[in-house]
Amino acid sequence: MDQGRTAVRTLNIAVLAGDGIGPEVMAAALRVLNHLQARETDLRLNFQAVSVGAEEYLRSGTPLPESALRACATADAILLGAMGLPHVRWPNGRELTPQIDLREHFQLFRGERPVFLYHAADCPLKQISAGEIDFIVLRESTEGLFAARHQTVVPDADIVEDVLRVTRSGSERLFHAAFELARKRRRLVTLVDKANVLPSMVRFRELFDEVARQYPDIATERIYVDAAALFLIRRPQSFDVLVTENMFGDILSDLAAALVGGMGMAPSADIGPDVAVFQPCHGTAPDIAGRGIANPIAMILSAAMMLEWLGTESCQRAAAQIRQAITRVLSDPASRTPDLGGTLSTAEITEIILHAL
Repeated sequence: MDQGRTAVRTLNIAVLAGDGIGPEVMAAALRVLNHLQARETDLRLNFQAVSVGAEEYLRSGTPLPESALRACATADAILLGAMGLPHVRWPNGRELTPQIDLREHFQLFRGERPVFLYHAADCPLKQISAGEIDFIVLRESTEGLFAARHQTVVPDADIVEDVLRVTRSGSERLFHAAFELARKRRRLVTLVDKANVLPSMVRFRELFDEVARQYPDIATERIYVDAAALFLIRRPQSFDVLVTENMFGDILSDLAAALVGGMGMAPSADIGPDVAVFQPCHGTAPDIAGRGIANPIAMILSAAMMLEWLGTESCQRAAAQIRQAITRVLSDPASRTPDLGGTLSTAEITEIILHAL
């Protein structure tokens, strides 16, 4: 080895393929990452398969074993396919959601949902060009209305109440992340809340305003969540970084995905102080699992987000190459899986992306 050259560290990636189409789209993403490794001498990734999800629950009685949590805690990053199946539930009837358990366990408060239009044909709106839709939904992922999900409900209860939790610490770290993200983009942060009705959202807005004063270089706007749904259809081009509560972000990010082709085009990241998970926004899609037609692009773009977050020069180059390849592939309207109106299989679209690389 050249003594003047610094040794390249191998980055350990925990791979949680999960259930349904999760293993199928994960296999496509790993093919892309291994292809890049083969030609990028400074890109060293070691993949550790970790069993999680509904199938793991059926085997061991838990969808997220302690061994999986340990593997995630020690990994440099986590890739997740999809977890859960509608017919596999806890004894109380609630569906398994180990992906949310991960967010809460590791305090992955920063839910990034990028929304980018690669081709006008994939957008249901009129007169929208490629690249015009380019924003991020930043969703608080550890509290909000989801904080009530562990409560015990009395059978046949006449009244059930869910509490929407807003804390100063949880809100401040989210808002700081939003403003720092906007500084790297087009310098606009839009708060989405329901401060005209809910006291928790009044406080959410007050905390946003406090943090906003620390970023005089960033423009801000404040929109109620119902209006935000309307404006995402009427003027999606106007948004840059939308920051919001957990449930609102869950809903709006799916609406936003529909603007750019659907859930198969929607990557995401859940980032905490020490741990980060990268996964497509879609679920396990059991209706198409095993048919080889799942769209792997959201998973592959999630892998690109992981590389960007890892931050080494080789990782940044590889992420840029993935984005460039997908842009080239999607410039051809014929290069589409069935969810986008095309006929290509998961394997075929992956081959085309590899060729573009």
